Amino acid sequence: MPEVQLIARHTMKPGTENDVLPLVEQLVDAARTEPGNLAFDAYRNMREPTSYVLLERYASREALAAHRASPHFQEIVIEQLVPRLTTRTIDEFDIPEERE
Repeated sequence: MPEVQLIARHTMKPGTENDVLPLVEQLVDAARTEPGNLAFDAYRNMREPTSYVLLERYASREALAAHRASPHFQEIVIEQLVPRLTTRTIDEFDIPEERE
């Protein structure tokens, strides 16, 4: 079963940075505790201060589904972050298994 790399690009509504960025930190901390999470990092765009990217890696598609079903994802992302964003794009990639 291949691992999954996810790249989520978010743009905050102007003036919401002080609300959004602490929520992103909470999300990173919570996601890193998930059993199927292999990596979860957030980076703010240097040229566009209202934009940031989440780089997420999961052990499987099932682990990604568990992340999206988690209470912290629902509460932080769906209920609190999404209403404060102007754009949200997500790219998902299967990571090929190593060949011997």
